[in-house]
Amino acid sequence: MRAMSLILRVCRWLFVGTATLLLVALMLWGYRDRSVAGLAGKYAQPPSQFADVLGMKVHLRDEGPSDDPTPIVLLHGTGSSLHTFDAWVASLSKQKRVVRFDLPGFGLTGPFPDRDYAMDKYVAFVEAMLNNLEIHKCVLAGNSLGGNIAWNVAASRPERVELLVLIDASGYPTAAKSVPIAFRLARVPVLNRLLTTITPRSLVQASVLNVYANKAKVTETLVDRYFELTLREGNRQALGDRFRTATESKTNLIKQITQPTLIMWGAEDQLTPVDMAVRFEQDLSNDRLEILPGVGHIPMEEQPAESLAVLCSFLGLKLEN
Repeated sequence: MRAMSLILRVCRWLFVGTATLLLVALMLWGYRDRSVAGLAGKYAQPPSQFADVLGMKVHLRDEGPSDDPTPIVLLHGTGSSLHTFDAWVASLSKQKRVVRFDLPGFGLTGPFPDRDYAMDKYVAFVEAMLNNLEIHKCVLAGNSLGGNIAWNVAASRPERVELLVLIDASGYPTAAKSVPIAFRLARVPVLNRLLTTITPRSLVQASVLNVYANKAKVTETLVDRYFELTLREGNRQALGDRFRTATESKTNLIKQITQPTLIMWGAEDQLTPVDMAVRFEQDLSNDRLEILPGVGHIPMEEQPAESLAVLCSFLGLKLEN
């Protein structure tokens, strides 16, 4: 009886201790979801607009000459938003129509209604966006997850893609040298549920720092953007849902891609290391590989001028200041 009583007391104290820790965590780092209306004033200023696509109100920006027959379509990565391409678009839109949008699960677009984040869903979403914007053929560029989606679109809908640009793209099985802590926690049962409420800003900051080679370029404003858009209603749940979605490897399709392809990679990328770029180069039949020294996983943010120069050279565009 004494042993049972001791066990019960220990269990009770463990419960009380855990509940206390959770309460303290909620008080210090608990954040409610933020509405699109509350975030739009800061992150959806003109030329932002919203389009009704597949049951979602998709946040997008469509800039540059509207009569451009082959617009540039830009796809961001996990945890990011269309703002990751701000520096590029400021220059590109002077010559080309440039379209970018927040992918489902991120930014102001928010989650897929059915919480299904299979690659086929993302491919269908991109095609639906192209149809909505009356884009018949485009230059399709993507970073990280966006790159994965881009090459899947190029392989399965080749008639929609004239040129392909892969920027530190995912897709191959990879042994990452370092993974952002938010991504690691989002894969852990129970913890990923806690993340839907308890989300320290420092966690987001550490995750952004993880994918930059030059840590000095991670500003407070940059972290604020990632953090505040993470709090968009449904996005934290969507991150856990996406990492729980079974991924089917379709890398056999890469060898079928015939469009001219630019492979742009940060030499210091720890999430999708540079040997992944070499694999793309080996499997693609019509490609150009550019490795950017001293750059991490997001070249468009970390080294916008240098990465844009590489893109413009590939596209045959004059670099506009």
